[in-house]
Amino acid sequence: MAGRHLRTRKFSSPAGIAATAAVGVLLAVGGTVGAVRLTSGEPAAGPAVAEALPSAVVPTSAASSPSASASPSASVSPSLSPSPKATPSPKVTRTKAASRSLTRTASPKPTAKKTTPAPKVVDSGSCGASFYDEGQMTANGETFNPNAMTAAHKTLPFDTKVRVTNPANGKSVVVRINDRGPFVAGRCLDLSRAAFAAIASTDLGEVTVRYEVLG
Repeated sequence: MAGRHLRTRKFSSPAGIAATAAVGVLLAVGGTVGAVRLTSGEPAAGPAVAEALPSAVVPTSAASSPSASASPSASVSPSLSPSPKATPSPKVTRTKAASRSLTRTASPKPTAKKTTPAPKVVDSGSCGASFYDEGQMTANGETFNPNAMTAAHKTLPFDTKVRVTNPANGKSVVVRINDRGPFVAGRCLDLSRAAFAAIASTDLGEVTVRYEVLG
């Protein structure tokens, strides 16, 4: 009676009861696992850590790439962005024929403009000039024309050109000598009516002029 009483008091504490329950659970689980192994007849799979090979660690990006799974020895490129493709330069097409194949035409030569040189003055002076308009034969055998630009002089050769200028108004006229005269003192030229009217009014009858004999 004394020994049974002592055993009952030894396991009456809460800690002892928990320990006893844990041992019972472990024994039950161990028995179940053993029964399963004996029934299947296959060795139990070892821990997952034991099956993993340390040398076969592959980066996640490489494992997800189709090329990495196809070739284990393929190296992973450090840059995953695709390289830009070079844009081919446009070909230059000649739309115009080469200058050597064109027909060569001679450029037109500039036409030289003929300029009449200014007449040379061989003699000059001043004198009185009058006019006449009577129809008669001139000294060189021409019929006098009062509307032509002609004049009479005492000594100048026929067909000599003389520029006659009226200094009072700056007007001038070029006449051709085809007659002799005038035979009045103080006058050296006798102009046709039209030539006199070109430099002064015919109402004056006579004006002082400056003459230039042109060569």
